[in-house]
Amino acid sequence: METVSGHRRIDERSLALHRAIADKLREQPESLQIARDNLVRWRATAGRSLPYLDEWQRMLEGPLDNLLSAIESDDERMTALRQSSPFAGVLTPRERWAIYERFPNPNQLGTHQTK
Repeated sequence: METVSGHRRIDERSLALHRAIADKLREQPESLQIARDNLVRWRATAGRSLPYLDEWQRMLEGPLDNLLSAIESDDERMTALRQSSPFAGVLTPRERWAIYERFPNPNQLGTHQTK
């Protein structure tokens, strides 16, 4: 498997995570409440990320199809927004790690091998 390094690897992994989140939201739209609750908590300490949280809030208040289309998009705006994604907790740890394993850190490859 070819590895991708640096920011590109992180952005591609984030997109894969959000595509999995979109799939889960299609099956369990009630999981949107997790994102809404996260936004409420995060606003208390948002600082410079407040404009991003405001954007997420607007998307969460809109039609589900528009939100799903947006979080699955690989455009520059969504790449930036995914850095402050409110969807923490929607995927299970197992679902998350399955995606993480598809995007290994090239600096850590082989570090767990025994001699």
